[in-house]
Parts: sequence; C-alpha cells; structure tokens
Amino acid sequence: MAMPLRQSIKVATYLAEQKLRRRDKFPLIVELEPLFACNLKCEGCGKIQHPAGVLKQRMPVAQAVGAVLESGAPMVSIAGGEPLMHPQIDEIARQLVARKKYVFLCTNAMLLRKKMDKFKPSPYFAFAVHIDGLRERHDESVAKEGVFDEAVEAIKEAKRRGFRVTTNSTFFNTDTPQTIIEVLNYLNDDLKVDEMMISPAYAYEKAPDQEHFLGVEQTRELFKKAFAGGNRRKWRLNHSPLFLDFLEGKVDFPCTAWAIPNYSLFGWQRPCYLMSDGYVPTYRELIEETDWDKYGRGKDPRCANCMAHCGYEPTAVLATMGSLKESLRAMRETVSGNRE
Repeated sequence: MAMPLRQSIKVATYLAEQKLRRRDKFPLIVELEPLFACNLKCEGCGKIQHPAGVLKQRMPVAQAVGAVLESGAPMVSIAGGEPLMHPQIDEIARQLVARKKYVFLCTNAMLLRKKMDKFKPSPYFAFAVHIDGLRERHDESVAKEGVFDEAVEAIKEAKRRGFRVTTNSTFFNTDTPQTIIEVLNYLNDDLKVDEMMISPAYAYEKAPDQEHFLGVEQTRELFKKAFAGGNRRKWRLNHSPLFLDFLEGKVDFPCTAWAIPNYSLFGWQRPCYLMSDGYVPTYRELIEETDWDKYGRGKDPRCANCMAHCGYEPTAVLATMGSLKESLRAMRETVSGNRE
C-alpha cells in the first residue's frame, strides 16, 4: 500500500477517535459529485443518462464544501461526471485542502493540461486519472480515440509540476491477468504515478454496456492470477492488504457502504454511489434512517456480484485496525511503498 505516511497517520488517528467515541458508523471518504456532465461517454458509466436540465447543473462551492464538513470525513474523492468541467472546481478543492482534507480529484484528463494552472501542488491534493488499460483498451472503454495519449501527457505534466498523481483502473470480463499486469506495470514503472487504485467492474444499472461486468468468482480468479509472482508487492497500490486479499478470494467481508457515502446534486444517496434508493438532505439522516443491514451480497440481489472498493475497502480497513497483526502488516507495506 503506497498511501503517504502522513495520510496513513491521520486516517489511523481518525479511526481511533471514532472508536473512543463509540461510533459504529462513520465516513472514511466522501464521494462528492458536484456535477453529472461529462465530455466522454464511457461504456461502464451511466451518469450522463440524466436529463439535459440536470446535466447543466453545477453544485455551489459552499454546498460542496459544507457537505464534506458535515460528514467529518478526513478524505474526499471529487468525481462526477468530469469535475474539471465545473467552473469553480479549483475553489472547491482549495477550500477543502485549506481545511486539511485529503482531496482526490478524479478526472479523465481530457481537460487537465488546460486547467492545471488553477491548482497548486499540496500533500493534501492529488489528481486521480482514470486509466482502464493501455492505449487500445482504454480508448475502447471511453469510446474515443486519443484519450489514452492525452491522459499520459497530462500525467507527465502534472508530475513535472510537482503534483501527486494517482490512477483509478476498472477491469471488466474482457480483461485478462496479462492486460491487468501490463497496464499496472506501465503506470507503476514507466509513468511512475504515486499510487494506483483498482476495481472490478460493477453492475452500474444505468451503464450502456451491461454485458461485461465481472461476477464474484471471475473477479477472484482474475486478480489471483494478476497478483501472482510478487506483483502485489511491486505495485504501489492504494489499497489495504486485506482488500487485495479480498479481491483474490483469500478472505470475504460484509459490505460497509456507509463508510464511503455519496453526495451529489440530489443530496446524500442511499446506500452508495452504485445504487440509488433515494436521497436525503443531511448526512445524519443518511446514517440514521437507512436500513444498512439489507444491503450487500446475499441480501440484495443487486449486490450479488459487487466487490467494489466503495463497499468493501472500508471493511478491510476496519478489520486491519482491529488486528495488531494486520495493522503491522499494513504499516510495513506503507513504509516500504514510501521508500520506493
């Protein structure tokens, strides 16, 4: 796990505080969506299926920052849509960084080189560029040629200017262990991004392509083979060791979607950003009035094939914190990752 040591310490301290306060539900990271509009039509995403009137809306800065502060989460992932299309996205990020929130601005990077001057490097800020494969595979997934090359150039420029750059890669049943190995080797060794997040494709109900989502057993087999040969230790993956064990099928966990809540133009989304069972105006209502026990694999049929980080990474993190052995294991991997 390649999370910076400062961030690891802050998250560990935050988790310890929640335990002392005897809180059984709390956010680790908020998924903030200040707009749904995008400049691409990715096959695995359904955000741009919203009506034209909704796609024109942009969340005010005060509302976006206020939602994160209301939740109390130490980290925020700003997504969408394409966040760089928001005219005040730099101000949203600036205000959150000023409050020492760890901010990951998710982007397809098509506008990144044009907008980069609006941002300043900070240990609390990172661009999270979506990369689903090497050139042919990535351009196919986003349904547009040239996107991979632009993303690569944007990553290089951001690194040159001193920004932290992370990546997010989603893998489908059209992927093989070798395609996963190739793209992660490239991101890790050639582009030298700071850290990488990976996720099996989830059955997002509005996605145009419904044929290529992974099942649970497919996911486990795919990652078990991709991780073989010491790859896990070599790659700077932004995941807890237990979550990577989970992807391989070495352990299983219940879903804790409440730990990565989603806030969008519609409010706080139940129960997670992959499923929409309604919205509430406040974080407290989301936590206290949602029947969390009815969600997860084996409970809700919509969750049957989900192994997404938004539901299971928090469970892995909490399991790590509850075990001295796993805490030491995660610490060793964090220190090792920061030495590279």
